[in-house]
Order: sequence, then structure tokens, then C-alpha cells
Amino acid sequence: MKVKSLVDIIGADFYTGVPDSQLKALCNYLMSQYGIDPKHHIIAANEGNCTALAAGYHLATGKIPVVYMQNSGEGNIINPVASLLNDKVYAIPMIFIVGWRGEPGVHDEPQHIYQGKVTVKLLEDMDIKPFIIGKDTTEEELKAVMEDFRKLLSTGKQVAFVVRKGALTDAPDVEYKNDNKMIREEIIQHIVKATGEDPIVSTTGKTSRELFETRFANSQSHKYDFLTVGSMGHTSSIALGIAINKPDRRIWCIDGDGSVLMHMGSMAVLGANKQKNIVHIVINNGAHETVGGMPTVASRIDLVAIARACGYPNAVCVENFDDLDRELEISKSRDELSLIEVKCSIGARDDLGRPTTTALENKQNFMRYLSQL
Repeated sequence: MKVKSLVDIIGADFYTGVPDSQLKALCNYLMSQYGIDPKHHIIAANEGNCTALAAGYHLATGKIPVVYMQNSGEGNIINPVASLLNDKVYAIPMIFIVGWRGEPGVHDEPQHIYQGKVTVKLLEDMDIKPFIIGKDTTEEELKAVMEDFRKLLSTGKQVAFVVRKGALTDAPDVEYKNDNKMIREEIIQHIVKATGEDPIVSTTGKTSRELFETRFANSQSHKYDFLTVGSMGHTSSIALGIAINKPDRRIWCIDGDGSVLMHMGSMAVLGANKQKNIVHIVINNGAHETVGGMPTVASRIDLVAIARACGYPNAVCVENFDDLDRELEISKSRDELSLIEVKCSIGARDDLGRPTTTALENKQNFMRYLSQL
């Protein structure tokens, strides 16, 4: 189905969401039509944030908003859906568009398998009526479904379109770029060189993939790294849990700007606890690059000031490799919580691979290594 047809049939004039590769056609369409325009399109920090924002739109306008997301974001919407939108509470109507990663029978990464299995059931459990859009869904079918959905929406219910892989077509071309010079994979190579045999916790997406390939290229063991292949936004909290229980070893957290934004409250917890053996590195390219490159707000905020306000004793921003190498060495020598924001370009190798070990093997190898420290 052409993405423009989906948008026209839905007929909404406000979209908010967290980008998903399965919905890249929709994301690119919205960016080409609106860019980031508070009246029509906002890329939010997490899916619960989107849902509350959309609720505010409805309260102010009386119109139906649309929230788009990957199915991994269903967990983030459960609270606002159940306690805010539900027709037994405020009866706020809303349309969700959900990218179906890990659909049963369709090959996908391990972090998507269980989520894919329960995607439709979770929606139904939240009293959100779903309709699945596939490659063969026609405009006539969608128009008929939308008519039924409008009746539900008029009663304060929510509905969802669950989008299968490849179901949306005719995406406009949108170029995502910034003016930063450093390449993320090279940044990771510099971090690996500086960290030696210290444990690293890396965020989901291309960051963990590039860390895995860096170890392989160096003929190094993967036991030093916990690759957070899912759970976006929770990488620094995992690192904190490890650091508290391994106080005599420095723990490095390689985070991303989208991850930090998704659950920024974790920075407040880190800063308040001031765990001395954590170095929190945020590679900031201002983009949700792993799922297509759509922008985050991280290029328009001051992460260093936020970290300091949260209680980080040390926080700096670097834009070149000389400064990065210097700050990595300084962080190794101090006994205090530190944050290094690294300004990064958008882009990765076309032939970037994926970890060849399973998530379970990664956990077991990492835990075995930690037990020896």
C-alpha cells in the first residue's frame, strides 16, 4: 500500500511517534510533508511521551491524533493507555500505527521474537482494536476498516494499525545528515583501545553491532562487552547495577542520544548515586540512525549541562579524536562518575554485520568474566 494512501484514509493532521525501520515509509513521508512541526509532527522521547502528547492534542482540539511506533514501544504505552486514555477514565480516542518487528514466521533479531509474538495480544489486552496491514491490503479494505474504527473512536476508544514488513511503499527520499565529522565506528575503536579489559555495556542498534565487529577485527574476546540488543533507554541503568556490585572495576557505558532521551530519568539516578566507577559515554548524532536516521532533539539540547544538573561531577563534550582520547585517559585516572558526550556524524558501513553469538551466549560469557573480577 502506498504510504500516502494510508495517511489520506486516516485523515489526521497530527502525528507523533518514535521512528521505526518498519515504518520508514511513513516516517519519511511525515518528514517530507511537515519536517518537525509542532502543529503537525513531533518525534518524541519515548512512546509513553507520544501518547500523553497526543492526549493533550485531543484535549485542546477535539480531533483524533496518531501515534506511531515500533512494537517494542508497546510496553511504554501501557500506563497512559490504561490509566489515561481508557474509556473508563478519560475516554481519549487515539490511532496507533505499530511496526510489527518479530512477526511469527518472519526472520528477525532475537530481541524482537517474543515482542512480535505478543504484539497483537497486548493491543487487545489494552482494549485497542487492531487491524493488520500487509502487502496485499487494498485501499478499499482500509477505507472500510477506518469507517468501523471511526465508530469506536467516537466512543473514546483507541484503535491500531499493525504494519507488516514491507507493507508500506512509495516512501519519499529524505536525506538525514549533520555537520559532525567523527564516525561512530571509529569512535568505538578509540573507546575500545582506551578501556583495555574493563567491562563495557553498549546500547542497542548499530552501536553494539560496531562494538562486536571492532572486537572481531582486533581478534579480541567478546566477553568484555554486554551488548544491549533491546531495552532502548536502559543501558546506563544496566551499567549502574553492574558498577555498584563491582566497585573495584571501572565500568564503561556506551550510550546513544536516542537512548538517553528515551529514559532520561536514569541520568538523575546516576547523578544522585555518583557511582565512582562509571564512565558514561553518549555518542550523539542527533538521530535515530539504526531505524532510518530521523532526528532526535539531542542536537538542540545541552547534555553536558543536564548531566551536571543531575549531579555528575564531571561532564564534557568533544568533537574531535584528540579531545576524545584525552578525555578517555582523564576518565581512567579519576575516581568519579564522568560523562563524555561525543558529537558524531550520521552513517554506517553498508556491510555492517550483526553479532554472530546469541544474546544468551553474550550474557553467559559476560557474567563469567565479571565473576572473575
